[in-house]
Amino acid sequence: MATNLPALTYNDLTFQELTISNWFQFEKLMGDKGGCGGCWCMAFRLSTKEFNEQKYEGNKSSMYSLVEEGRPIGIIAFCEDEPIGWIALAPREDYLKIEKSRSLKPIDDKPVWSITCFFIGKEFRRVGLSKLLIKGAVDFARYKGIKTLEAYPAIPYDNKVPAAFLWVGILSAFLLNGFEVVKQNGKSRAIVRLDV
Repeated sequence: MATNLPALTYNDLTFQELTISNWFQFEKLMGDKGGCGGCWCMAFRLSTKEFNEQKYEGNKSSMYSLVEEGRPIGIIAFCEDEPIGWIALAPREDYLKIEKSRSLKPIDDKPVWSITCFFIGKEFRRVGLSKLLIKGAVDFARYKGIKTLEAYPAIPYDNKVPAAFLWVGILSAFLLNGFEVVKQNGKSRAIVRLDV
């Protein structure tokens, strides 16, 4: 695929929920580094200690076990049958770090699904894919009958913020998809929601 891509449109993409049948596509997208630093999208699901102790293969194995159990994990975006992007979403209570966080404590007793992270293939970054991944997550939520989505995006302090700091998504991409800020956590983080 070309490296200097024009902005993608929603119609350029297809989305699949992560299951055992497409695990190999998830592996391909995450690559040798397991997404970012051996994460395998387990950072919010484990304590910091456990996450650091089992980086790379341990996190991969833990994620595979969750997928094997049929747990909700997230969706993969494809362009021309190539996996190019990932967005994690699951019931809020599945994320240990969120449940134990003082700054991210529930604002009410509504059952919500949390969007926790993104991973985009290197050649597809900075072409608007995160905004399309969020739209895909919203459509997925509607299809599944999920009532409320919540996320914890970063508010970039500079145009050159490294991608590694934006794995939770950026505020503007959520606002463009109809999410609203329900709590501001300092200058760099917000809690946003969308009633689907």
